[in-house]
This record gives sequence, C-alpha cells and structure tokens, in this order.
Amino acid sequence: MLPLLIVLAFLLLPVLEIFVLIQVGGAIGAWPTVGLLVAETVLGVWIVRREGRRAWRALQETATRGVLPDRELADAALVMAGGMLLLFPGFVTDVLGFAFVLPFTRPLVRRALSAFAARRMRAAEKRAATMFPPGVPPGGGGYDAFGRQGPERVETPPGPVVRGEVIDEDDDTTSRA
Repeated sequence: MLPLLIVLAFLLLPVLEIFVLIQVGGAIGAWPTVGLLVAETVLGVWIVRREGRRAWRALQETATRGVLPDRELADAALVMAGGMLLLFPGFVTDVLGFAFVLPFTRPLVRRALSAFAARRMRAAEKRAATMFPPGVPPGGGGYDAFGRQGPERVETPPGPVVRGEVIDEDDDTTSRA
C-alpha cells in the first residue's frame, strides 16, 4: 500500500503544484508569483542553514554525553528533508518544507512521523508472528528449508548462563619450552 501511495504522490504532486501556481498566478499575476517563489526559496535556505546548524550542534552535544540521539537524529533528518522540499519550485512543497524545518512545527511533524513508524512496526511484528510463530523451528520438525535434517534443539539449562568459548586444557597439542 505504501509503495502505491509514494508512486501516486510522485505523479500527482507536480500536477498539484502546477494547479496551485496557475491559481496563484491568476490571482496576483505572473511576476509577483515568481517573486514570491524566489522569496520563499531565499527565506527557506536561510532557515535551513540556521536550523541545520542547531540540529548539528544538538546532535554533537548529545553524542558527547553518550546518550542515544534519537530526537536529534530525527530533527536533523527533518531539516534535511525540509531543505530538499524547499529547493523544489512550488507552493505545496514549500509549505511541507517549512513544516519540516521551522522549530515550532518540527516537533509536531516528528511526533506524527514517529507514531506512523510505530504503527508500521506493530503491523510488521504481527505479520512476522503469523509467518514465524514462536516455538516452531525453521522448516518445522528439525528440518531446514531445503529438507535436510538439522541439529537437535538444545535447551538452555536453568540458572545463570555464561556464554563464551570452551578451552580444553587437557589437550597436549601445544608444546611447552
């Protein structure tokens, strides 16, 4: 479903941009429309540079503290995506770009996108649970996907388990000088 929406967006967005440009041009004239687009681009570049620096500084500060920079990474990605949208000529992409870049709208977009991603992850986990139910070995019954007998499943003993390498000290293959 999502790939279809992306393809439709790429096909319909230019049509929508042209429609909006014609409507704005009809209302205020051709040259004022071009001037407005240039002014939006210049303002967008200035805001992207400023907010990009802020996002980079916040990312560096968080990384030096040793904390996972999840919010800062999301902000940096949104500023970058917003900057790309602001470079495309048109009012619709400029509105989206400004929503991604401006410091008072970016948290709203970040929350909406993270909620969308969380819903997609939950749906993927549900699909994976139906395809690979817990407790059933891959291939079913101790056989792999090619029908070969696999090793028997070894249960983990109860209690604490220390994972590591077993070294057999009784082996006299090494010579001592």
